[in-house]
Amino acid sequence: MNLKFRLALMNFLEFAVWGAYLTSMGRYLGNLGMGDKIALFYSMQGVVSIFMPALIGIVADRWVQAQRMLGLCHLAAGAFMIATAFYGANATDGVDFTTLFALYSMSVAFYMPTLALSNSVAYSALTQAGMDTVKTFPSIRVFGTIGFIATMWLVDIMGFQSNQNQFITSGVVSLLLFLYTFKLPGCPVSSGGDRKSFVDAFGLRAFALFKQKKMAIFFVFSMLLGVSLQITNSFANPFLFSFGAQDVFKEAFGVQHANILISLSQVS
Repeated sequence: MNLKFRLALMNFLEFAVWGAYLTSMGRYLGNLGMGDKIALFYSMQGVVSIFMPALIGIVADRWVQAQRMLGLCHLAAGAFMIATAFYGANATDGVDFTTLFALYSMSVAFYMPTLALSNSVAYSALTQAGMDTVKTFPSIRVFGTIGFIATMWLVDIMGFQSNQNQFITSGVVSLLLFLYTFKLPGCPVSSGGDRKSFVDAFGLRAFALFKQKKMAIFFVFSMLLGVSLQITNSFANPFLFSFGAQDVFKEAFGVQHANILISLSQVS
Protein backbone atom coordinates (compact mmCIF):
# COMPACT_ATOMS: atom_id res chain seq x y z
CA MET A 1 0.00 0.00 0.00
CA ASN A 2 1.31 3.46 -0.94
CA LEU A 3 2.91 5.22 2.07
CA LYS A 4 1.15 8.53 1.47
CA PHE A 5 -2.21 6.73 1.28
CA ARG A 6 -1.51 4.86 4.52
CA LEU A 7 -0.63 8.06 6.35
CA ALA A 8 -3.62 9.88 4.83
CA LEU A 9 -5.93 7.14 6.14
CA MET A 10 -4.30 7.45 9.56
CA ASN A 11 -5.02 11.19 9.60
CA PHE A 12 -8.57 10.62 8.36
CA LEU A 13 -9.32 8.27 11.26
CA GLU A 14 -7.41 10.42 13.78
CA PHE A 15 -9.66 13.43 13.27
CA ALA A 16 -12.81 11.44 12.53
CA VAL A 17 -12.65 10.40 16.20
CA TRP A 18 -12.90 14.06 17.23
CA GLY A 19 -15.43 15.20 14.67
CA ALA A 20 -17.99 12.66 15.87
CA TYR A 21 -18.78 14.60 19.04
CA LEU A 22 -16.87 17.89 19.23
CA THR A 23 -19.56 20.08 17.67
CA SER A 24 -22.62 18.25 18.96
CA MET A 25 -21.68 17.25 22.52
CA GLY A 26 -23.05 20.53 23.88
CA ARG A 27 -26.52 19.70 22.65
CA TYR A 28 -26.40 16.22 24.19
CA LEU A 29 -25.26 17.62 27.53
CA GLY A 30 -28.09 20.14 27.40
CA ASN A 31 -30.55 17.31 26.91
CA LEU A 32 -29.10 15.64 30.03
CA GLY A 33 -29.77 18.79 32.02
CA MET A 34 -26.07 19.68 32.16
CA GLY A 35 -26.22 22.83 30.06
CA ASP A 36 -24.38 24.75 32.76
CA LYS A 37 -21.56 22.18 32.66
CA ILE A 38 -20.84 22.32 28.93
CA ALA A 39 -17.85 24.62 29.41
CA LEU A 40 -16.27 22.18 31.87
CA PHE A 41 -16.39 19.33 29.37
CA TYR A 42 -14.76 21.39 26.64
CA SER A 43 -12.18 23.00 28.92
CA MET A 44 -11.03 19.56 30.09
CA GLN A 45 -9.56 19.01 26.62
CA GLY A 46 -7.32 22.01 27.18
CA VAL A 47 -6.40 21.00 30.72
CA VAL A 48 -5.18 17.52 29.76
CA SER A 49 -3.39 18.98 26.73
CA ILE A 50 -1.08 20.87 29.08
CA PHE A 51 0.63 17.75 30.41
CA MET A 52 -0.57 14.51 28.76
CA PRO A 53 1.12 14.97 25.34
CA ALA A 54 4.45 15.59 27.10
CA LEU A 55 4.10 12.58 29.39
CA ILE A 56 3.01 10.23 26.60
CA GLY A 57 5.67 11.71 24.32
CA ILE A 58 8.41 10.84 26.81
CA VAL A 59 7.24 7.23 26.85
CA ALA A 60 7.05 7.13 23.04
CA ASP A 61 10.46 8.73 22.71
CA ARG A 62 12.30 6.33 25.02
CA TRP A 63 10.45 3.03 25.40
CA VAL A 64 7.50 2.48 23.04
CA GLN A 65 7.44 3.09 19.29
CA ALA A 66 5.28 6.08 18.40
CA GLN A 67 2.86 4.09 16.24
CA ARG A 68 2.40 1.55 19.06
CA MET A 69 1.82 4.36 21.57
CA LEU A 70 -0.66 5.93 19.16
CA GLY A 71 -2.59 2.66 19.06
CA LEU A 72 -2.56 2.11 22.81
CA CYS A 73 -3.82 5.65 23.45
CA HIS A 74 -6.66 5.15 20.98
CA LEU A 75 -7.53 1.81 22.57
CA ALA A 76 -7.89 3.53 25.96
CA ALA A 77 -9.60 6.63 24.56
CA GLY A 78 -12.10 4.56 22.58
CA ALA A 79 -12.90 2.29 25.51
CA PHE A 80 -13.52 5.21 27.87
CA MET A 81 -15.60 7.05 25.26
CA ILE A 82 -17.83 4.00 24.73
CA ALA A 83 -18.09 3.63 28.52
CA THR A 84 -19.20 7.28 28.69
CA ALA A 85 -21.92 6.57 26.16
CA PHE A 86 -23.17 3.43 27.91
CA TYR A 87 -23.25 5.16 31.26
CA GLY A 88 -25.20 8.09 29.80
CA ALA A 89 -27.72 5.72 28.25
CA ASN A 90 -28.14 3.25 31.12
CA ALA A 91 -27.83 5.22 34.36
CA THR A 92 -30.95 4.02 36.20
CA ASP A 93 -30.95 6.78 38.84
CA GLY A 94 -30.25 9.60 36.43
CA VAL A 95 -26.93 10.60 34.91
CA ASP A 96 -24.49 11.72 37.58
CA PHE A 97 -22.26 14.58 36.42
CA THR A 98 -19.20 13.40 38.32
CA THR A 99 -19.25 9.89 36.82
CA LEU A 100 -19.97 11.07 33.28
CA PHE A 101 -17.32 13.78 33.50
CA ALA A 102 -14.71 11.38 34.91
CA LEU A 103 -15.23 8.83 32.11
CA TYR A 104 -15.16 11.54 29.44
CA SER A 105 -12.05 13.13 30.98
CA MET A 106 -10.18 9.83 30.88
CA SER A 107 -11.07 9.46 27.21
CA VAL A 108 -9.82 12.89 26.17
CA ALA A 109 -6.74 12.50 28.39
CA PHE A 110 -5.66 9.60 26.18
CA TYR A 111 -6.93 11.14 22.93
CA MET A 112 -5.23 14.54 23.04
CA PRO A 113 -1.66 13.11 22.93
CA THR A 114 -2.54 11.25 19.73
CA LEU A 115 -2.69 14.52 17.79
CA ALA A 116 1.06 14.95 18.28
CA LEU A 117 1.79 11.22 18.01
CA SER A 118 0.09 10.96 14.60
CA ASN A 119 2.27 13.83 13.37
CA SER A 120 5.37 12.10 14.74
CA VAL A 121 4.45 8.85 12.99
CA ALA A 122 3.89 10.66 9.68
CA TYR A 123 7.12 12.68 9.87
CA SER A 124 9.15 9.64 10.88
CA ALA A 125 7.76 7.52 8.06
CA LEU A 126 8.25 10.22 5.44
CA THR A 127 11.81 10.90 6.62
CA GLN A 128 12.70 7.19 6.53
CA ALA A 129 11.30 7.03 2.99
CA GLY A 130 13.51 9.95 1.94
CA MET A 131 10.57 12.29 1.25
CA ASP A 132 10.47 16.02 1.83
CA THR A 133 8.16 16.43 4.84
CA VAL A 134 7.51 20.13 4.19
CA LYS A 135 6.21 19.43 0.68
CA THR A 136 4.57 16.06 1.31
CA PHE A 137 2.87 16.31 4.72
CA PRO A 138 0.26 19.05 3.99
CA SER A 139 -1.50 16.94 1.35
CA ILE A 140 -1.61 14.08 3.88
CA ARG A 141 -2.79 16.20 6.80
CA VAL A 142 -5.76 17.62 4.87
CA PHE A 143 -7.37 14.18 5.07
CA GLY A 144 -7.65 14.75 8.80
CA THR A 145 -10.00 17.66 8.13
CA ILE A 146 -11.93 15.50 5.67
CA GLY A 147 -12.27 12.80 8.35
CA PHE A 148 -13.48 15.37 10.88
CA ILE A 149 -16.17 16.57 8.46
CA ALA A 150 -17.14 13.01 7.53
CA THR A 151 -18.09 12.02 11.08
CA MET A 152 -19.79 15.39 11.67
CA TRP A 153 -22.02 14.60 8.71
CA LEU A 154 -22.48 10.97 9.76
CA VAL A 155 -23.61 11.93 13.26
CA ASP A 156 -25.95 14.55 11.77
CA ILE A 157 -27.52 12.30 9.13
CA MET A 158 -27.90 9.37 11.53
CA GLY A 159 -29.65 11.57 14.10
CA PHE A 160 -26.96 11.19 16.78
CA GLN A 161 -26.51 14.89 17.55
CA SER A 162 -28.73 14.82 20.60
CA ASN A 163 -27.83 11.43 22.09
CA GLN A 164 -24.96 9.27 23.31
CA ASN A 165 -24.49 7.55 19.96
CA GLN A 166 -22.10 10.31 18.93
CA PHE A 167 -19.75 8.97 21.64
CA ILE A 168 -20.24 5.41 20.36
CA THR A 169 -19.28 6.60 16.88
CA SER A 170 -16.15 8.28 18.22
CA GLY A 171 -15.17 5.24 20.29
CA VAL A 172 -15.64 2.80 17.41
CA VAL A 173 -13.47 4.91 15.08
CA SER A 174 -10.84 5.12 17.83
CA LEU A 175 -10.76 1.33 18.11
CA LEU A 176 -10.51 1.03 14.33
CA LEU A 177 -7.47 3.30 14.40
CA PHE A 178 -5.97 1.17 17.19
CA LEU A 179 -6.19 -1.85 14.88
CA TYR A 180 -4.88 0.12 11.92
CA THR A 181 -1.72 1.18 13.77
CA PHE A 182 -0.44 -2.38 13.39
CA LYS A 183 -0.15 -1.63 9.66
CA LEU A 184 1.78 1.64 10.10
CA PRO A 185 5.56 1.94 9.59
CA GLY A 186 7.70 1.46 12.68
CA CYS A 187 9.18 4.50 14.40
CA PRO A 188 12.61 4.41 16.06
CA VAL A 189 12.94 5.03 19.80
CA SER A 190 15.77 6.82 21.57
CA SER A 191 18.85 4.74 22.25
CA GLY A 192 18.93 6.11 25.80
CA GLY A 193 22.21 7.97 25.51
CA ASP A 194 20.61 11.38 24.98
CA ARG A 195 18.67 11.97 28.14
CA LYS A 196 16.47 15.04 27.97
CA SER A 197 16.13 17.56 30.73
CA PHE A 198 12.76 18.37 32.27
CA VAL A 199 12.68 21.59 30.24
CA ASP A 200 13.27 19.74 26.96
CA ALA A 201 10.94 16.84 27.77
CA PHE A 202 8.00 19.19 28.36
CA GLY A 203 8.86 21.48 25.45
CA LEU A 204 9.38 24.49 27.72
CA ARG A 205 12.35 25.65 25.70
CA ALA A 206 9.92 26.63 22.96
CA PHE A 207 8.92 29.66 25.05
CA ALA A 208 12.22 31.22 23.98
CA LEU A 209 10.58 31.74 20.59
CA PHE A 210 8.47 34.50 22.13
CA LYS A 211 11.54 36.70 22.09
CA GLN A 212 10.74 37.08 18.40
CA LYS A 213 8.01 39.65 17.84
CA LYS A 214 6.39 37.68 15.01
CA MET A 215 6.10 34.56 17.20
CA ALA A 216 4.60 36.54 20.08
CA ILE A 217 2.00 38.07 17.74
CA PHE A 218 1.28 34.65 16.25
CA PHE A 219 0.74 33.18 19.73
CA VAL A 220 -1.64 35.95 20.84
CA PHE A 221 -3.83 35.66 17.76
CA SER A 222 -3.75 31.85 17.87
CA MET A 223 -4.95 32.00 21.47
CA LEU A 224 -7.80 34.36 20.59
CA LEU A 225 -8.76 32.15 17.63
CA GLY A 226 -8.68 29.10 19.89
CA VAL A 227 -11.03 30.74 22.38
CA SER A 228 -13.59 31.66 19.72
CA LEU A 229 -13.27 28.23 18.12
CA GLN A 230 -14.05 26.43 21.37
CA ILE A 231 -17.03 28.70 22.03
CA THR A 232 -18.38 27.76 18.60
CA ASN A 233 -17.70 24.06 19.17
CA SER A 234 -19.42 24.19 22.56
CA PHE A 235 -22.50 26.24 21.88
CA ALA A 236 -23.19 26.60 18.14
CA ASN A 237 -25.23 23.40 17.92
CA PRO A 238 -27.42 24.02 21.00
CA PHE A 239 -27.75 27.68 19.96
CA LEU A 240 -29.12 26.78 16.53
CA PHE A 241 -31.69 24.53 18.14
CA SER A 242 -32.57 26.98 20.93
CA PHE A 243 -34.63 29.24 18.68
CA GLY A 244 -36.22 26.67 16.40
CA ALA A 245 -33.61 26.68 13.64
CA GLN A 246 -34.10 22.93 13.38
CA ASP A 247 -37.57 23.55 11.97
CA VAL A 248 -36.10 25.70 9.20
CA PHE A 249 -33.57 22.99 8.34
CA LYS A 250 -36.22 20.30 8.38
CA GLU A 251 -38.53 22.30 6.12
CA ALA A 252 -35.74 23.05 3.65
CA PHE A 253 -33.85 19.75 3.64
CA GLY A 254 -36.13 17.19 5.27
CA VAL A 255 -33.79 16.59 8.23
CA GLN A 256 -32.16 18.63 10.99
CA HIS A 257 -28.76 19.53 9.58
CA ALA A 258 -27.17 21.71 12.28
CA ASN A 259 -23.88 19.79 12.23
CA ILE A 260 -23.66 19.96 8.45
CA LEU A 261 -24.15 23.72 8.61
CA ILE A 262 -21.40 24.03 11.25
CA SER A 263 -19.12 21.86 9.11
CA LEU A 264 -18.87 24.72 6.59
CA SER A 265 -16.26 26.20 8.92
CA GLN A 266 -14.14 23.08 8.41
CA VAL A 267 -14.77 23.08 4.67
CA SER A 268 -13.50 26.66 4.47
